[in-house]
Amino acid sequence: LAIRGGSELSTRLQAVIGGSDREQIYWVERSMLGDRASLHGAPLHVGDVLRDRLFGPLRSVVLTSATITTDGTFDFVAERLGLEDPTEKQVASPFDYQRSTLLYLVDDLPEPGQPGYQRRMQDVLIDLCSATRGRALVLFTSHAALQATAKAIKRPLESAGVLVLAQRLDGSPRQLIERLRSTPNTVVLGTATFWEGVDVVGPALSTLVITKLPFAVPSDPIFAARSELFDEPFHQYAVPQAVLRFKQGFGRLIRSSHDHGVCAVLDRRILTKRYGASFVQSLPECSVTVGSAADLPIDADNWLERGASAFEWHASSPYQTREPRRRRR
Repeated sequence: LAIRGGSELSTRLQAVIGGSDREQIYWVERSMLGDRASLHGAPLHVGDVLRDRLFGPLRSVVLTSATITTDGTFDFVAERLGLEDPTEKQVASPFDYQRSTLLYLVDDLPEPGQPGYQRRMQDVLIDLCSATRGRALVLFTSHAALQATAKAIKRPLESAGVLVLAQRLDGSPRQLIERLRSTPNTVVLGTATFWEGVDVVGPALSTLVITKLPFAVPSDPIFAARSELFDEPFHQYAVPQAVLRFKQGFGRLIRSSHDHGVCAVLDRRILTKRYGASFVQSLPECSVTVGSAADLPIDADNWLERGASAFEWHASSPYQTREPRRRRR
């Protein structure tokens, strides 16, 4: 929130202190050194702002994206944007995800936050990225987890000939993506902006790892304030928002009809929690395998080398899955 002039500053501060402006969310952020503080604000109902300043004056508006549906409908996004009875159309993807994409759901890691998860997740990344010779983007939901992982996996992977680059530690997001495109056998660790907007076509990005389902931090001021608008904030707000983010992350993998890759999810809540099915069902119909962390490197390597022919359909799973035809080594 940009504040100009003493009178406007006074008005804003009075609204914050007095709590008179209930349509705005206000919070204060302190710098890392603790020597500066800044006042921020955001609308509680973004739909009201968009309707008054964008949609209202126009005869028509087209909103298009590959990642704005949850549970097969536009309802969540339409409500958040304040859209009233919009004309809707869903168009199928031009990509053949069943042949191009293996979604591997790891079923034997501790849940995030449980003892042993961070160490096991790091071990999986070392084994997986060694087997696939890098060519990977690993998505995190926190910088702390990213930096701890970078420290743990950098030396083992680089001794195997795989370059590890981490957000904030090795360059800007743009620099890291350029190095992923141009440098063979590279792994990029990213959070925040890396969940969207990354466009790497071809084998340089053949493996995508989602370390944790991307739920918002409960203490985030905007998330906390808007959660209060719902009777069941977790199911009505937190889950749909995380599903949209998950779809955005998944979309980093296949960027053309010639792309081919593996998306590994290391958060077993996608299998054990009731809401987990919403994440899987939000994705295009790709090939799905539920398996152990130990089998992931072998199955990922087989998929990247041989594609769908390395797997056979298996109908007894809750998802339409492929079972690997593993080669002896």
